[in-house]
Amino acid sequence: MRIEGAPIIKDSGNRRQFESGAVRDMQEGKGRCDLMPLEVVAAIMDDSVIDYIAAFQRTGNTNNLIRIFQMCIDDMFPNAATMLLEVAKHFEEGARKYGENNWQKGIPVNCYIDSAVRHYIKWRRGDTDEPHDRAFVWNLMCCIWEVDYHTEGKTEGCGATSTREKEADHV
Repeated sequence: MRIEGAPIIKDSGNRRQFESGAVRDMQEGKGRCDLMPLEVVAAIMDDSVIDYIAAFQRTGNTNNLIRIFQMCIDDMFPNAATMLLEVAKHFEEGARKYGENNWQKGIPVNCYIDSAVRHYIKWRRGDTDEPHDRAFVWNLMCCIWEVDYHTEGKTEGCGATSTREKEADHV
């Protein structure tokens, strides 16, 4: 949950632009969490959330990401309504920073996974410099949408496939 007085969404002032026209803050210097062996990270952290993200990377099945939302409600937010209202604030702040629906233009799936994992690890570490809990959920939601509705999301990143095209269980 948001810590009063903490920055909303950090902004380096530098942008990276994707072929789709979408923009995000620069990646450089933040590390590449999407390149880490997430199965190993999950074992080190003894963490099923990271394990589900690793399963998504392996299978491309967004059901693995959807399963995480209940865990977020149990651990990060008091209930689903609060989680959704917090994420709505993240959408509002993103629209102010990048323009409305920038995220719908097409951002590679691996960018969402990279950012989601980084925010989750920062939330687990207890960082309060920005609302890492809602940034984590926002990245998962947008990743699922990208896979389900945007062609680029099915071909870039982890080779993800829409849940409507592939129904497979967590492996």
